[in-house]
Amino acid sequence: MGQIYATTDSLDLLAAVRAARTAIASGEVIVMPTDTVYGIAADAFSASAVQRLLDAKGRTRATPPPVLVANHETLDALAENVHPLARELFERFAPGPLTVILQARGSLQLDLGETNGTVALRIPDSRLARELLKETGPLAVSSANKHGEPAATTAEEALEALGEVVGVFLDGGPAGGEPSTIVDATPLTRGEPARIVRQGALSRELIEEVLGDKLAAIDAPEPETVVEPAAGAEAETQTPTRPESAAETAPEPTDTEAIGAAETIGDPEAGAETQGVSDDGAQPSQRPSPAEHES
Repeated sequence: MGQIYATTDSLDLLAAVRAARTAIASGEVIVMPTDTVYGIAADAFSASAVQRLLDAKGRTRATPPPVLVANHETLDALAENVHPLARELFERFAPGPLTVILQARGSLQLDLGETNGTVALRIPDSRLARELLKETGPLAVSSANKHGEPAATTAEEALEALGEVVGVFLDGGPAGGEPSTIVDATPLTRGEPARIVRQGALSRELIEEVLGDKLAAIDAPEPETVVEPAAGAEAETQTPTRPESAAETAPEPTDTEAIGAAETIGDPEAGAETQGVSDDGAQPSQRPSPAEHES
C-alpha cells in the first residue's frame, strides 16, 4: 500500500521530495499535487516508467500523457520548430493552465505512446510541482485516477484509487479547478491555424489575443495533414538521450542545504492553486487529432 508524505513543513517536505526523487530514479511512478488535480507521474525519458503510468490508470498507448517541465528553458530541450506564436503563448500564460502540443525533438526519442512525433508540454502553476520537477527533470503526468473515474483532488482520494500500484503520494493539500486548455500548435509550422483540442481554464478569448486569425474557428474542419513522426520515434527499444540540466549535473545537496531549500518552497496551499493537469472527465472541444495528448 502506498504512503502519503506531508509537505507542510521543511522536514516533511525534505522527506517527501527525497522519496519522490528516489522513486522516479528507480523507474517507479508517484502521485504529486499540481495546480488543478493530483497527478500520477513518471520519468518522461523512461519508456518502461511511462508504461507503468498507463497501466496504473488502465489506459493504452493511444492516449499518451503530457509532459510537465519546471521552466521555459526546458521547452526548447524537448521541442523543435517552435513557432514564434507558440512561444508567445508560453511566455504569456505559463506557468498556468496551458498545454501546448509541439513537434518533439527527434534526437530525444521520447516514447510516451502514440504521439505521432509530438509532445504536449506544460509548466504547472505550483511551486511545489516546479521544485520537484527541478529535482527529477521532466515528468510525464496524467490525472491520478483509474480510467473512467473522477480525478483525485486530495492525496487521500489518490491513495484510495492508486494505492495498490503507487508507493509515494505527496500531499499538497486539497486541489481543485478546471483542466488546462490544450492547444495544438503544430499546424502553425505548416502555415495553418492552431486549434484548441480541449477547452479548459484558459479562455479562447485570451488565446485569440495572441494567435488572432492563426487560431482555427470553433467549427473548422480538422486538417488532413498531420505531423510526421520524429526520427526514431518508433524505436521503442533504444535508450533515450536526456538533456542535461543544472539540477542533474549539480552535486547532491546536503541535508542542511536541502532543508533550507525546502523552507523556501514549502507551501501547504500549493495543491490548491487554480489550474493544471486535467481530469479524465474533461471533453475536448473538437474531435481529437492523431497528435492529441491526454492531460
